[in-house]
Amino acid sequence: MERLTDAPFADALAERLFPVLATGVQWGLGRTERALAQLGDPHRAYATLHVGGTNGKGSVTSTVGSVMQAAGRRTGVYTSPHLCSIRERMLINGDPIHDERLVAYADEATGPIMDHGLSFFEAVTVLAMYAFAREGVEMGVMEVGLGGRLDSTNVIHPEVTAITNVAMDHADYLGNTLEAIASEKAGILKKGVPFVTAESSPAILALLRERASSVGAPVTHVDEATISEISVTRDATHLTVPTECWGDLPLTTPLVGHHQAINAALAVAMLERLSGAWRPSRADIVDGVASVVHPGRDEIRVIDGATFVFDVAHNTAGVVSLVDTIDRLELPRPLVALVGVLGDKDWRSMLPPLLSRTDAAYLTRPPTAPLDRQWDPVAAADLVDSITRVRVVPDFQDALERAQRRAGVGTVVVTGSAHSVGPAMILLGLDPLAGQGRFPL
Repeated sequence: MERLTDAPFADALAERLFPVLATGVQWGLGRTERALAQLGDPHRAYATLHVGGTNGKGSVTSTVGSVMQAAGRRTGVYTSPHLCSIRERMLINGDPIHDERLVAYADEATGPIMDHGLSFFEAVTVLAMYAFAREGVEMGVMEVGLGGRLDSTNVIHPEVTAITNVAMDHADYLGNTLEAIASEKAGILKKGVPFVTAESSPAILALLRERASSVGAPVTHVDEATISEISVTRDATHLTVPTECWGDLPLTTPLVGHHQAINAALAVAMLERLSGAWRPSRADIVDGVASVVHPGRDEIRVIDGATFVFDVAHNTAGVVSLVDTIDRLELPRPLVALVGVLGDKDWRSMLPPLLSRTDAAYLTRPPTAPLDRQWDPVAAADLVDSITRVRVVPDFQDALERAQRRAGVGTVVVTGSAHSVGPAMILLGLDPLAGQGRFPL
């Protein structure tokens, strides 16, 4: 593997779009609303769907978008964060917007963005909403960035709203209890807008139901127990989900993992809540679920004879899902983990379940992580050294190369953050939006 130099992970397009914006979290919808108003309220030019939650919201967003595209609707999908390029965040009918058009849209939106002091995430959200309008999108499927109530995507008035689940994450911003986090996420519920959730905790589900009742949002709960015939292979997840509109639906999603069966069922429930004019057909559901692309989520690729598993699990619940997938698959041994986590994540709870499955692990620094969010892999190694053979290799590319050599024709699991998965893909020459190297379906 050739060593890259000269800031190999820099996203030149992102720097070209918005070179001088703040990168921190800015709460509140006012700045976003004022910038959009100055642009003519482009987010009102098309219908929208809104997906929040702790884990799985990107998978659900991408699945819903894939189905709407299969139904013949010109569909915009907005997700975050990206792995390798900002182009991944806003797709139209599954494809990124051409760089030059995206730059032109950014130039047109820069005035309002600068006038109202938007942060980077707020600016990208405004750009996506503006670009979708300029590109003639009929349906925009929007993933919440952080929380919900004060997230800049919450300016939309969607046809359906979803919250996948609630787990501990971003406690510094959302609160240090599940109830506090759930309350923030429930801020995306709207009066009269159908609400769908797959939350499994009775207490948190009751809280979400109470909040939905208080705003007049009809609730649909996706119960995992009703999903049948779930099977997980290295290239797909199979399931059958009951519906009122289409009967029992046998589905296959290329997104791998038991949790992806729940995400697919939640996506179907959202689509079932659409009004008749928007609701896709049974064939659209089957085809759209089968063709979804959402990279870096239990994504398995074969590279130079080795099996790579890329997963952006960045909290304990995400790691538990990753471990469940590893347990269900017969991955080639040895199994080596390459882990780079952000410093504000609960790595003390994340590492033990993952490393208990591995033959060796390399702890490293995510190269694109902000300086104020870097973790201390040496301290982490001291905690988990008794679980498996752990090595600390601060330089990310060196750590990747060592993990690849240690695995041989076995398996390398790259995880801990999008800031680790994306750079690994860049170094390995992978395009997150392409399917080359996958196990054939």
